[in-house]
Amino acid sequence: MVQYKRKPVHYLPPPTGIQDNSEVWVIRETGEVFMDYESYLHRLKKFTCDVTGHTNLSFFDALTSEKLGSKAVDTIFPDSLREPVLRKVQFSTISRMDDLVNTIFDEFKNDFFPGERVVAKLENGERIEGVVKMTTRFNARPSLDGSIGHPPWSRLLVRLADQDEDVHFDNNQLTRDRKIFSKQILRSFLKNAAYKEPWTGAPWIVKEKLALEYKLDMVIPLHLQYDARMAEKKAIAAQKKTEHESILFMNQHLGNPRNIEAKPQGRGQKMKLLPNALNGQLEETYAQFQHMLPRFAQPPFVTNPGPQPMVTGPMNGHFQQYPVFQPIAVRQAPLKQPPPPPPIKYPIDDLDVGHRRHGELRPQLKFMTKDNPAQNTSKPQFGSELQMQSVGPLLEIWNTLNVHVEVYILDSFTFDDLVEAMQLSSESIECELFVEIHCAVLKQLVDREGDIQVPLQDIPDEEDLEEDESDEESEESSPTPEPERPPARTTRSSLAKSEAAALKQRSPSVDENQPVHRAAEMLRDYGWIDRLKARDFANGGWQVIIVGLLRQLSLIPKQTEICEKILAHLAPPDEEPTQQTARQQYVTLDANLRIAALEMIVMLSVRTKALRKYLEECSKAMTEIRKKKSDCQTSKRPLIEELKALDEQRKMLLPDPPVSPNPDEQQAQAAPVDVSMTEVDEEVAKDDDEDATEDEGPVRSLRRGNDRANERKRKRDEEIARKERERKEKAEKPKTKQSAQLKKVLRDIEKKKEAIKKCESDIAEFDEDLRQTNCQRTKVLGRDRFWNRYYWFERNGMPYAGIPTSSTSNYGYANGRLWVQGPDELERQGFLDLPEQDLQHYRQNFGMSILERKEAEEGPTSLRDAGQWGYYDNPEDVEKLIAWLDERGKREKDLRKELQQWREPMMTYMGKMKEHLEEIEEKREEGEEQATRVSTRTKTYIDIDASKYQCLAWHNSYAVDEFGHLHSEQPKPRRGVVKKKGVADNKAAKVPVGKSGKPLTRQGTRYG
Repeated sequence: MVQYKRKPVHYLPPPTGIQDNSEVWVIRETGEVFMDYESYLHRLKKFTCDVTGHTNLSFFDALTSEKLGSKAVDTIFPDSLREPVLRKVQFSTISRMDDLVNTIFDEFKNDFFPGERVVAKLENGERIEGVVKMTTRFNARPSLDGSIGHPPWSRLLVRLADQDEDVHFDNNQLTRDRKIFSKQILRSFLKNAAYKEPWTGAPWIVKEKLALEYKLDMVIPLHLQYDARMAEKKAIAAQKKTEHESILFMNQHLGNPRNIEAKPQGRGQKMKLLPNALNGQLEETYAQFQHMLPRFAQPPFVTNPGPQPMVTGPMNGHFQQYPVFQPIAVRQAPLKQPPPPPPIKYPIDDLDVGHRRHGELRPQLKFMTKDNPAQNTSKPQFGSELQMQSVGPLLEIWNTLNVHVEVYILDSFTFDDLVEAMQLSSESIECELFVEIHCAVLKQLVDREGDIQVPLQDIPDEEDLEEDESDEESEESSPTPEPERPPARTTRSSLAKSEAAALKQRSPSVDENQPVHRAAEMLRDYGWIDRLKARDFANGGWQVIIVGLLRQLSLIPKQTEICEKILAHLAPPDEEPTQQTARQQYVTLDANLRIAALEMIVMLSVRTKALRKYLEECSKAMTEIRKKKSDCQTSKRPLIEELKALDEQRKMLLPDPPVSPNPDEQQAQAAPVDVSMTEVDEEVAKDDDEDATEDEGPVRSLRRGNDRANERKRKRDEEIARKERERKEKAEKPKTKQSAQLKKVLRDIEKKKEAIKKCESDIAEFDEDLRQTNCQRTKVLGRDRFWNRYYWFERNGMPYAGIPTSSTSNYGYANGRLWVQGPDELERQGFLDLPEQDLQHYRQNFGMSILERKEAEEGPTSLRDAGQWGYYDNPEDVEKLIAWLDERGKREKDLRKELQQWREPMMTYMGKMKEHLEEIEEKREEGEEQATRVSTRTKTYIDIDASKYQCLAWHNSYAVDEFGHLHSEQPKPRRGVVKKKGVADNKAAKVPVGKSGKPLTRQGTRYG
């Protein structure tokens, strides 16, 4: 904003008394009008640039200078710092710009934000530029005496320039370039971004454009507005005036006795007060002052009523005797007890929550491997070959392949089958699940045209490595010609040429260096890309492809060690580099190395275009499902309102029950049948008495008497039946037109209830579709007090029991376990492994360190880091875990809520998994032989030894339905069929089926 006399420009109003023929001077950009040239010229030369501070400029020069300066500042000042700096400046009451700049600079010079370019200082003193990727801030920790024991600090993840790796640094190890962040640049930025009104105490306000861009609050608080500040200043001035008058009064009456003068008795004489008189006057004055100022509870001095010791001192040139004021002990008021601390507002940080349950441990975890934290308390159920470092990659493989089955064209499979297949080593038994997984993943890397779907151009080739090695060789070595670099776009031919050149270049050193593997020789005649293009997987073909791919990945520094270890086994130097060697060596490959190799190629396939396209289609499908769900919810609301109206109408149409004033009559009407039967019984009893009386008289013909009794009984029965029939007809017959309307309302109510029930069913189905389609990432249930992560992998991206059409859908579960992962390294360093000073403070508050508390509350199955995994597979353990979590902590409150939300399906499928595993175990114990389909190279037969492996029951029916053959089988040659005109194909087109068994929206789309 252009300034005039160092204040924002306020345009002058037009002068009064301008005539039509008056000569005026006008500044068109500001709209100001002047009657004389002197004022016009004076106005033009008094503007100031707000950014640079240059003065004596015209309005246009100042505006131009301000635009250029603003553009320069916007270019230089870091974008990541703009929002936090402006939030700090907004409504700041620091008056001077210099003080504001110093405050902001000191606060942000050691605070860094993601995306900001910094300079990192390494341990060897070298300085390297980098970009901040992530920032973790830690608050200050107070000491016992209330002082700050450890100042706040932050730990940052920085991507270093010229290095493809991220490194952790503390904030004191990073700095900014002075060319982009200094006090001068900050001053220019603040001048361009904020302003304040020209009155004392006015707050700084960010310009409206920037405030809207960064969503800053533009409403000035009431206590910072002009009227409130003026009222505050007036109140302070009035208070100061009152205090000043009080001080004057005290000095006047209780000041030094030299100020007390008596009126002279005569000319040149002054009245001398006797000591007793002076003492009484001072006591009276002090009593008045004490009454006026009640805040002095006890005087600091007092005079005794008796004779006082006198001292002689000068007063107005004369010597006068004064009483000595003797100090007395001041009685102090009893100290008030400090108020109790305010109640803690939960939830708080979980580690700040005290112990509530003494001696209660978290339920014991189970482990897959022997190298677990509890060596003796749990036994592995998945074999003894697996190591703890392979559990995480194995879960990642299982989850990726089951969530994206439509991409890989694989039937869903259980986690137990995958673990068993990865450990199955047999030359006579070929596991279809193991082979199909590898072939399906490999087909995603290269399509049928030979185009590589993975950005392998990011991977350095061997030519670059040879150049680096040649630079380090001695001058005596003979120079070798530099091979031609492959083109920027990686294709099958370019990679084949680069591999051939690299092989030729490295061939002289084979005998000298004695390589640990012969992978290059195995791929000399038939490259892995050509083999993968032709889908040549049979007879060890896919094993050779993996050898070539691992050889390419071994050039990455992070994967060199593990790739070389696997290649040393698949292509050993003491074996012939043939396809059969790779096939035989893969059978004896360690299960942990198998998992490592499969994880690398699965992670490569995740980066393909096919999977990205699948994720985009899933996102679009979720959007459509949400729209349908919203429409269904919208249509449900009026149905509920209509149902309420119909229910009110039903209540109005209901007939009122007859009300009798006499409760006895009402009771009699309520049971008419009982009353009638009572009367019948009375009549029968009377007749019996009459018969008895007649029997006592003379003997008469009994036949005639019986006939009369039967006749009376028959009449009574007919009368009772008639009354009962009339009563029923009267109750069933509709009385009025109102009963017909009631029936119509009841029918409408039933229809509305059915419509509402259908909407609720549709909404539940939409929710299930959203859960299965949400496959962008695996969601964690939450974290507990010690930063352990909890996963239930069936939560999203897949049906609870796998695809309904899969070959193992009858198992009824997919994973069936609640997995627990240990704390991340960054979380462990920041929250568990505290510095010594913070550790002592925590020990004083809780009686133990955090690690001791972790061991005491988690028991022997405590997880140390993120590389350790445990699980729960028992519903009772899940219930105990929910009871163990403390809702007073933030993390455990959220985790407990998630566990309670997913408890029902979690326990259901845990029970199904347990039933399935028990059934398998019973069959094995009983010795039942299962006929299992076992695929070999040439034939299909039934192997009795194969019946003990449950993973052999899996069959990739999805690929058979989609392609007509398995992934590992060679595609059948297509034969041209000439169709006659007018003859339609009677074979119905197959519609792809999704995870829930319903047809997919994308018709016929293939990703393989």
